[in-house]
Amino acid sequence: MNAGAIGLYEEALGMSDAGLLLRTACGRALPLQVGRWCGAPDLADEELLRRCRGPVLDIGCGPGRLTIALAERGIPVLGVDISRAAVARVHRAGACALHRSVFDPLPGQSRWGTALLADGNIGIGGFPDELLRRCARLLAPGGRLLIEVERDDIDERMTAWLEHADGRRGPVFPWARLGVSALLKLAAAAGLHLLEEWDHAGRVFVSVTTPCT
Repeated sequence: MNAGAIGLYEEALGMSDAGLLLRTACGRALPLQVGRWCGAPDLADEELLRRCRGPVLDIGCGPGRLTIALAERGIPVLGVDISRAAVARVHRAGACALHRSVFDPLPGQSRWGTALLADGNIGIGGFPDELLRRCARLLAPGGRLLIEVERDDIDERMTAWLEHADGRRGPVFPWARLGVSALLKLAAAAGLHLLEEWDHAGRVFVSVTTPCT
């Protein structure tokens, strides 16, 4: 999602609206789980959170359930999101977040212990190879990148837009969807090495790491 596409998303955040979907140029409708993103961490999230070592960068943090949970546990964490409304929600909960793209200058270059790409955020920008290289540069030596991927063995680059249940739609933006196999190929090309893969309640995750030296 780019900065021009977030109007409907921010409206949905204000209502915890489950009627928002990602519509692809080929016509598929992929429902967005805005209500879950606005809620407390679920059991699958807890599996992700327990693997985090601080400091943590939550990329595309949205309304901040993971950022907030880590902060409440005393783990240094910073959320990053292009939605002002999402960042404001994180601030109101007492956690730290920046209104910024992951591709903008960020603090802590090469010093983050963990970076998160949850909730499909491997699709940010539409070029996951570039995103993974960017994340690798942000991580400290031996740092880990925790990524949520698709259950299916897919490797898709697409154009898409946000669409509300009432028919309103936002502008087109580039996006991507990856399964484990495609993700691991791109991660290896970015110099990242597999640590672990796991699934919980139908959600699939991969942990990759930068070299220690």
